[in-house]
Amino acid sequence: MTLTNQNIEQLLQLCKSGNQNAQMEVYNRYYNAMYNTSFRIVKDRFEAEDIMQESFLTAFTKLDNLNEIKTFGSWLKRIVINNSIHHYKKNTKYDETPIDDVLYKVEDQSGITEHYEFSNMKATQVLEIMKSLKDNYRMGLTLHLIEGYDYEEICEIMNISNANCRTMISRAKDSLRKKFASLAS
Repeated sequence: MTLTNQNIEQLLQLCKSGNQNAQMEVYNRYYNAMYNTSFRIVKDRFEAEDIMQESFLTAFTKLDNLNEIKTFGSWLKRIVINNSIHHYKKNTKYDETPIDDVLYKVEDQSGITEHYEFSNMKATQVLEIMKSLKDNYRMGLTLHLIEGYDYEEICEIMNISNANCRTMISRAKDSLRKKFASLAS
């Protein structure tokens, strides 16, 4: 049986024993999702790439600490989000403005029709508008709406109170609605 036909539990067992081919297969399976997660937080494609690779290295070296192999995907995503937020906070101390603010474009995949591009037009617009929100609004909405974290998890990740989290996300949604409405009119 080739590595591409094995399920994730089998691959992770091979990774624990140091099999680099299995690590590469796991990397290939999770690369796009983890890259996109990091990119939405740090807003820089090169930094997102570095963070994502660093997160995979952390995951592979600490794989023995993972209690439930079935939760690998969410565990890895948590590592990526924590690394991305840490990196973002570290870099925003200096108020650097990114030189290249390029929206990550999904590569063409077979089977995607022209209708797909038309139906994703609003999603692309929403993501563009989200980039114009205040940083904490953008980060909160990304974690809540895109990554699917609940309020308690967001509180822990962003190190804020529950009331502050709920207020921030409510205001972020309101701000997003207003910006989207101004485009529509």
